[in-house]
Amino acid sequence: IGEDGKRAWIFPKKPKGKFYNRRAIVASILLAVFFITPFIKYKGEPFMLFNIFERKFILFGQLFWPQDFHLVVLAIISFIVFIILFTVIFGRLWCGWACPQTIFMEFVFRQIEYLIEGTFSQQKKLARQPWNFEKIWKKSLKHLVFFSIAFLVANTFLAYLIGVDELKQLALLGPLENFSTFVALLLFSGVFYFIFAFFREQVCLIVCPYGRLQGVLLDSKSIIVAYDYKRGEPRARYNSKEDRASTQKGDCIDCKSCIMVCPTGIDIRNGTQLECINCTACIDACDSVMDRVGLPKGLIRYDSEKGISEGKRSVFNARTIAYSAVLTVLLFAVGTLFTLRSDVEATILRVPATLFQEYGPTQYSNVYKVQLVNKTRADLPVRLQLASHEGSIQVMGDNLMVKGGDIQEANFLVIMDKAGLQASNTPIVIDIFTNGKLLSSYKTTFIGPNKLDSK
Repeated sequence: IGEDGKRAWIFPKKPKGKFYNRRAIVASILLAVFFITPFIKYKGEPFMLFNIFERKFILFGQLFWPQDFHLVVLAIISFIVFIILFTVIFGRLWCGWACPQTIFMEFVFRQIEYLIEGTFSQQKKLARQPWNFEKIWKKSLKHLVFFSIAFLVANTFLAYLIGVDELKQLALLGPLENFSTFVALLLFSGVFYFIFAFFREQVCLIVCPYGRLQGVLLDSKSIIVAYDYKRGEPRARYNSKEDRASTQKGDCIDCKSCIMVCPTGIDIRNGTQLECINCTACIDACDSVMDRVGLPKGLIRYDSEKGISEGKRSVFNARTIAYSAVLTVLLFAVGTLFTLRSDVEATILRVPATLFQEYGPTQYSNVYKVQLVNKTRADLPVRLQLASHEGSIQVMGDNLMVKGGDIQEANFLVIMDKAGLQASNTPIVIDIFTNGKLLSSYKTTFIGPNKLDSK
């Protein structure tokens, strides 16, 4: 916010240096993974799919259904604990290196601005000048490219939801045949465009809750991007003719290069701040200046508050050990449940409004409904067998053959002799087999008459 109470637009100088180059490599890899993954298939299915419409999810080639919700909950809890542990140790490393907001803002949209509008000083000049021909065509071209990228990203997200093949079909049919989908695409594109064209760093400062967790998660041992105030203070302008050490001046020459490259416009020398996303731009800028004036690098560096004040660095304490233990237990639980996860999930319910039927002179039957969810990609034959009592099971219609990644429902009869019944409700166990392998056993009740014929 400027002195006039209005938003102060930030025009950061383009960073240069080893950390920026490394971040650019990481960003390129992440962007490539994001755009390429929807096209990767594994055994005829997408490698990653989040089809919330059909409640079908594929993670790293493994098919999941709503019946695996307990696994998802545990995995989410594990991820949250991992984020907490990661933040306690490494601060906001995620924000600077892997957050989608940072990746798209700094390595896609910001690069387009540098390409079309020029350097940060040229961008400032363009923003202040009146709406002449130069400003109109540059701004128009920039925002046209911005929206085109936003539309491309929206289509990529849609590919993650419905799959590339379905997306191709929608594209071939045209927007008029899929008007609601096209409107949704435009809305998402508009939101994405607005965020990166106008809202920009405000997402990190206002909307994102992760930055606000710093006050709770960070401690004096957390690794952050920090200014070495013990070495840098007192600040003073650089004079090549003086012996700086003898004047007892700090190494900070107050050039403000760290401020000029900061994408959120803060002064890192003021200490740990909510707005700092640990992007390392200030490290590269400061190291470059230190090189030019012949002073040691590292005035701004990755370090902890304790490392700055005491010269000691230690990331392990009671909190990190406790979080690590909890995360280990959670990951073990997720791994165990995933290993024990059956190929076919079955739900057996009694058909509503039915009791028992006489089935010949010495037998009774009950009607049940079975829902089978095939969590694999292969078609699986399923066989039901009465395990707890003498009797038989007759499936109504065709044999149970559940297609890969599909759900099938069928009604079946459980037929039991009168001699095996226990009054009106008899607990029974039904085994579910596929390819001769026992998948699971299901407990239910068999309803008979209140008074059994003793004959």
